[in-house]
Amino acid sequence: MRVSVIENGGKRMRRWITAIVVFAVLAVGLGAAQAITSPVPDGSEHPYVGQLLFYVPDEVDARFTDPGNWFNCSGTLLSPTVVLTAGHCTFGIGANGSSTTQFGGNGRGGNDVWVSFAEAPNYDGFPASAGYPPAANAKRYSDRVAWLNERSHGWVRGKAYPHPAFDSSAFELADAGIVVLDIPVNINSYGKITSLGKLDQFRTGPKQAQLFTPVGYGLSYIRPMGTVGGDSRNKATVMLTNLNGTFGLPDGTSATFSNNKGAGHRGGTCFGDSGGPVFLQDTNEIVAITSFGMSPNCTGVDSAYRIDQADDIKFINSFLYRLAPLH
Repeated sequence: MRVSVIENGGKRMRRWITAIVVFAVLAVGLGAAQAITSPVPDGSEHPYVGQLLFYVPDEVDARFTDPGNWFNCSGTLLSPTVVLTAGHCTFGIGANGSSTTQFGGNGRGGNDVWVSFAEAPNYDGFPASAGYPPAANAKRYSDRVAWLNERSHGWVRGKAYPHPAFDSSAFELADAGIVVLDIPVNINSYGKITSLGKLDQFRTGPKQAQLFTPVGYGLSYIRPMGTVGGDSRNKATVMLTNLNGTFGLPDGTSATFSNNKGAGHRGGTCFGDSGGPVFLQDTNEIVAITSFGMSPNCTGVDSAYRIDQADDIKFINSFLYRLAPLH
């Protein structure tokens, strides 16, 4: 599994898919974003937030003799076809089962990614890993693709594009990504990216005056004997605690949020919430996306990647307004 370069153990908060994806197993050092802990059901409050399910041919699944593994993340629909998520949820996604990073590939444009915007995505009949012998990973892939491509199951396929500056060995420095859906999803409202430098106004003022709402499909919490929850859309309420370059990262890159202080704060993020939005409370305005957490148990502070920076706004708008060709 990809490991964060952050020396004090930051973990990317995407989630490894197992069996029918009801519960997830976490691999040591798995890169992912955190999942909503102590969650509040989101209901229909954020219908534009969805769950990503994707296949990475280069990743190893210890149950099989050949490589290829499946992961979950969260993301936000910004238009009928543009989904904002984390860069580490888009890099290296397969193209019809083949690697996009080998033989000079740049890890962009893979189409082995599907998104569901259901409050609880449909996994009824999704082929479970337990049904395949160790040498049948390719068969598992083809069976899952056939199931996911059946429109009645509620999943929409797309193509994945990480931020141009994304580096898998230092993902947290440019951890934004876009999935362009093959088929439009038309709903009454969409998420909205924030304005340039939006979070800077909270750098000196009382941070408790503004609360934030992360939304995602990750785990509810992790216990020594297993994991709980996941695969349903939940929300939390958190406060901003730090903008000064989380854990030594460059200033302006990340923001730290916590649910550990003050009245009215509830929940946080955990594995599977990677790429999920952090909204200004009571708005559809996204100021950051869930990136990594510092605790393997999904407790304490969580770090989100700021999207109120000029390069991120330019990157996102290039898809919303097609200011640049897809590569």
